[in-house]
Amino acid sequence: MCGTRKRPAPLSLLGASLLTLAALLTAPSAEARSKTARTASKTAAAVTVDYDIALAGLTIGNAQVAGAFEGSGYRMDVSARLTGLAGVVTGGMGSARASGAIAAAPQPSTFAIATKTTNSGIAVRMALARGTVTQAEITPPLIDMGDRVPITPANKRGVIDPASALMMPAQGRADPMDPANCNRTLPIFDGATRFDVVLSYGETRSVAKPGYSGPVLVCNARYTPIAGHRPDRPGVKFMEDNREMSVWLAPVEGTRVLLPVRIAVRTTVGTNIIEATRWTQTGGQQGSSTASAPGTPVTQASLAQ
Repeated sequence: MCGTRKRPAPLSLLGASLLTLAALLTAPSAEARSKTARTASKTAAAVTVDYDIALAGLTIGNAQVAGAFEGSGYRMDVSARLTGLAGVVTGGMGSARASGAIAAAPQPSTFAIATKTTNSGIAVRMALARGTVTQAEITPPLIDMGDRVPITPANKRGVIDPASALMMPAQGRADPMDPANCNRTLPIFDGATRFDVVLSYGETRSVAKPGYSGPVLVCNARYTPIAGHRPDRPGVKFMEDNREMSVWLAPVEGTRVLLPVRIAVRTTVGTNIIEATRWTQTGGQQGSSTASAPGTPVTQASLAQ
């Protein structure tokens, strides 16, 4: 994709991170793997979901979301990689990680992301406390073109990061498959832009994937820019008007958390679909799997530009 007209505006949470150019970093060392094995035994539940990424019907990459949940704490690692010609042309790669506590919504305490393409790279680090960003750093700093909506201190309160936004706690005491679990607003700040992803219930379906077979909630999605965006850019207007976006949510057994099994977003060059190919879980009520546990350097996501 080239030119601003062909680049959709950020959608993170829903997985904007998964829709941009990013990729798996190096595998953990033997020492890291040993640490992972020791930590896994203490993890109440861990899940790894592998995805294929397709654009306009063509597979262009793969992605992975790895979540670890113990007590009220969580850690989310997200990774994606463009393959084939798209990977050769863009050289996209990146990594992201978030951790924090689970309440009615995720309460992240840390978020870090790094992405790299053939021509550029960017890194973001954030610290948060009770939904308020206490520190944020972007390297290199974004160039001020004078056309961004200013970010105020109020825009940094009551927010979650893009990686944490992929993890959706069940509402109150409702069953994870209660349609009410679709009805929520994700207030996302990625270090540069503040926006909402508004979800609403669409329908309930059944899916069968390796590692998971059962019902999923199909949630419709809308994108609302708040601050940090460039309102005159065609991509921003396109995403504001976009009504062809959805996310399918499945429960992580042994927890009260739902994760995406499918994300679909219409873009100016076709529909971008991120769909699970394998669901692997340990802990909870599951028997065995190869899911990552805390301490494993997994990957991905991308800062919206």
